[in-house]
Amino acid sequence: MLAETICSAVSAAGLGIAAITAYRRRFLAATRIAAYSLVPVGLVLTGAVQWLVDTAFSPSAWLGFGLLGGAWLLFMTTRAVERRAGGSRRERKAAAAAKRSAAESGASTPELGGARPSAAPKPTAADDFSDIEAILKKHGI
Repeated sequence: MLAETICSAVSAAGLGIAAITAYRRRFLAATRIAAYSLVPVGLVLTGAVQWLVDTAFSPSAWLGFGLLGGAWLLFMTTRAVERRAGGSRRERKAAAAAKRSAAESGASTPELGGARPSAAPKPTAADDFSDIEAILKKHGI
């Protein structure tokens, strides 16, 4: 009963503020304030406020919320551990299968100290200075 009275008072105050705002010729803002102020009365009339009051003072409802929070905490913990371990279970299975197939086919990975593939030839000193000469000529030096 008290919650319904408070919601009605909040709605009446909001409608009063909307009327003052409309008097100042700010009709769009007044309409928005009126819409917000009608929400508490709508919640009272639908029974949502009574359900909320009944839920707030029910020990079994609080136990249910606690269980839901615990389940959420467990779920998020497993997600964090999974991310830290390097991906999802499906990705780890695929990586292990790829590693096994590579070992079975006899393919080996090159060692770090092994021979490198041939790289582009190193530029000589004359090539280095030709770029500099071109820049200097461009600027008239």
